[in-house]
Amino acid sequence: MPVSRRHFVSALGLGGAGLLAPPALGGRGLEARLESWIAATPSPLQKTGLIRLDSNENPNGPGAKAFEAIRAMFGEANRYPDAPEGPLIAAIAKEHGVAEENVVLGCGSGEILRLCVEAFVSTAQHLVTASPTFELPGNFARTMGRPVVSVPVDDKLRLDLGAMASKAGGAGLLFFCNPNNPTATVHGDAAVREFIARVRRDSPATFILVDEAYHEYVDDASYKSAVPLALADPNVIVSRTFSKVFGMAGLRVGYAIAHRDTANRMQRWRLGSGVNVLALGAATAMVSDREHVALEQRRNRETKAFTRAFFEKAGYEVGPSETNFLMINLRRDMRPVREACGKEGIAVGRPFPPLTNWLRVSIGTMDEMQRATEVFRKVLG
Repeated sequence: MPVSRRHFVSALGLGGAGLLAPPALGGRGLEARLESWIAATPSPLQKTGLIRLDSNENPNGPGAKAFEAIRAMFGEANRYPDAPEGPLIAAIAKEHGVAEENVVLGCGSGEILRLCVEAFVSTAQHLVTASPTFELPGNFARTMGRPVVSVPVDDKLRLDLGAMASKAGGAGLLFFCNPNNPTATVHGDAAVREFIARVRRDSPATFILVDEAYHEYVDDASYKSAVPLALADPNVIVSRTFSKVFGMAGLRVGYAIAHRDTANRMQRWRLGSGVNVLALGAATAMVSDREHVALEQRRNRETKAFTRAFFEKAGYEVGPSETNFLMINLRRDMRPVREACGKEGIAVGRPFPPLTNWLRVSIGTMDEMQRATEVFRKVLG
């Protein structure tokens, strides 16, 4: 039984401290004891039997190193987390080959996106984003009364980089989600470099935020991280998260890589002590865990292929995916299908206008997807 995010949250509840005590490391180890305890103490969501394929979470949860690190951090739970931030910042810097001054921590990558909007978007300098894409930057800007220009994706579900660049004149920030959520498409290194160069030439004051939340899931050989561009150009920022391949969505840890001057500007908008000590410990242990990343990449690749094959055999178009979710063209409004799946215990993605005929399905465990496809077969007829 995999240790999922919701299971993990349950494991930190009443009785969790005893579970994570040193004797738990015997036998099959910590994960085995977690599995045993979770089976006997299901969370409320487990009790409903709900299969959650709606939020692009890693269904397997964090690795054993994260649980061991969390146990070790319990003694710091009574302290503010300022000092424990240092080891995580150092570990992230080492992993990316950057200086610590290039790293900005956030309470999930959501905080990174928010502080970029606060730092770079104003009533006089708009935000450029896509439609659909990850909504948080646009939502933050609108809440603050700041102008937003949304550019529709193209007919292949890809971000329309030419159209986005044409709207960048006078913008304070351009949000570039690569791979894009919810369309699961990615742009290769050459296209990204050309796009950023055009924006920088045509609108030199505009900052470009490249969201790489799904970086570890990309198989496209043409893709490369924009981190080197962020180090060389003070107007380029890359955001990353521990919420996806690292399986820590419930713990809320994210970070940005940016030029020193840009990082300093972003730090002014940070929530002080925003990342708790347990999350800091887990993230520090996981950031360089390549074995965990490779395992999750393989699991996702295999289960995604199974799910794609089901929908394609059923006659549906499935979009390209460089993420841990799929977009399926139902050729009709997806909302009744979503509601019907919910009644059968399967939570799937919300509507993403204007793509209301497309259903986003997150990739769960193989067992979850085998059960879910039986529901899809029933619901889709």
